[in-house]
Amino acid sequence: MTRRILVVNAGSSSLKLRVLGPGDAVEGAADLPAPRGVTDARELEGAIRGLGAVDAVGHRIVHGGTVFSGPVRIDARVVQRLEALTDLAPLHQPKSLAALTAVTAVLPDVPAVASFDTAFHSTLPAAAFTYALPPEWRRRWDLRRYGFHGLSHAYASRRAAELLGRTQDGLRIVTCHLGAGASLAAVRDGRSVDTTMGFTPLDGLVMATRSGSVDPGLVLWLAEHAGMPPAELAATLESRSGLLGLAGTADMREILAGAAEGHPEARLALDVYVHRLRGSIAAMAAALGGLDVLTFTGGVGERAPAVRALTADGLGFLGVALDPDSNQSGPDDREIGADGAPVRTLVIAAREDVEIAREVRGILDQSGSP
Repeated sequence: MTRRILVVNAGSSSLKLRVLGPGDAVEGAADLPAPRGVTDARELEGAIRGLGAVDAVGHRIVHGGTVFSGPVRIDARVVQRLEALTDLAPLHQPKSLAALTAVTAVLPDVPAVASFDTAFHSTLPAAAFTYALPPEWRRRWDLRRYGFHGLSHAYASRRAAELLGRTQDGLRIVTCHLGAGASLAAVRDGRSVDTTMGFTPLDGLVMATRSGSVDPGLVLWLAEHAGMPPAELAATLESRSGLLGLAGTADMREILAGAAEGHPEARLALDVYVHRLRGSIAAMAAALGGLDVLTFTGGVGERAPAVRALTADGLGFLGVALDPDSNQSGPDDREIGADGAPVRTLVIAAREDVEIAREVRGILDQSGSP
C-alpha cells in the first residue's frame, strides 16, 4: 500500500521535515530549529499540520548500539532503550529524542518508526568491528566500531546498483559520504563489511570541524602534559579541528578557492583531506578484496568536482579514472568514470529521507498496519 511518510531528521541545530509520497516524491518540506523537547511541540505543530495528513512517521536516530540492528516501530519500551543509549552519542542522541518527543506530541496516533545510522554497519565482521582492547572493557562498555551515516551509505550503494542496471549481488562498492561529517563504507553484496567511523563519529576522515583519526597517545599526552581537561579535548577535536583547524574555515568551497589562489593554509587543508580520503578508499577496497564501484555523495561529494578529481588522481592503481566533463557537471545521479575504466565511478545525491521512508514502509507492511 502506498503511504505518505513524514521523515524527521534532527541535526545539531536544525530539524528537517520531509513528506514523501508515491515514488518517493517530496510532497512537502520544512526546516526548523532543533527542538529541545515536548515544550517545543507547539512551535512545530503549525509546520507539521501545514504538510498535510501523513500515514506514518520515520525518525532518523543516530545510535542504535548493539540493541537495534534494523528499523523498529516506536513504543514506550523502545524510547526507554534509546534513552539508555544516550551515553554512546551524547552530542547527537538527545536531539533525535527531542524531535521524537515533539513530533509525537503533535501526531500521537500516527505510527512511528526509528531508523538508525548505525544499523547498516551491524553486518561488520568481528575483524572489522573489534578493538584490540581487554575483553572485560569490550564486554562491560560495548566498546566496538559502530560506524555511522549508515542510512546514506545504504541508499548510495543501492542506488549505485540501480544506475548500473544490476542487483547488489556480487558488487564491491566503496561509498564516500562527504559532508560536514564524512565517512566511507565498504559494501559487498549490499552489506557493510567495513567503515571509517568507529565507536564515535569522530574517527576516520578529516571532516569540517572534526579531526578524524588521531593517535590516542597524542590525546593522552595533552591530558597529562598540558593538563587539558576531557571536556576541552572533546570540544576541540569535535568543533575546532578538521578543515577549520587547518585552514580557518570549514567550508570546502572557500578552501578550494584559497588553494587555487596559493594560500598555504588552504593548500595544506586540501592536501591533508585528500591524502586521508585516498588512503581510506584504498583500505576499504582492500577489505572488499577489490573494487567495482566508487560512489560520491553528501554535500562535498556531490558538489566539489575538484575534490573528486584530486582523489581519483591518486587511485589509478585501483582502476579509478574520471571523465573530466562528466565529473564537472551533469544530472544529480550520474556516472563520472572514464570510458573503459575498470572501476565505475558515480555521483549520487544523498537521500536519507528515501531510505528512511523505505524502512518505514517495510516495517508497517510486516506488521500489517493499514
